[in-house]
Amino acid sequence: MRAQLRGAGEAMECLRCGTCCVAPDISTLGKRAGERCRHLSDTLNCNIYQERPAVCRGYRPDEICGRIAAASLDERVAGYLRLFGMEDD
Repeated sequence: MRAQLRGAGEAMECLRCGTCCVAPDISTLGKRAGERCRHLSDTLNCNIYQERPAVCRGYRPDEICGRIAAASLDERVAGYLRLFGMEDD
């Protein structure tokens, strides 16, 4: 799976890969970095999409999505954590 990167100023299409629901911390939901959000379904959809917190609503796919693109959610999350120096020791 490869992210479709756009030119400067162009929006990138969300891949609906679930990484943003696992990799970053979401303090509003009490979720730590690398921990799967309890609202993320097995099909990688948000179970509270219409009521999701502002931090989730504000997320927009960007070049990081392309940098961590991988075949599995676990690989994408590991790439995100490595990118930000948060990998498990």
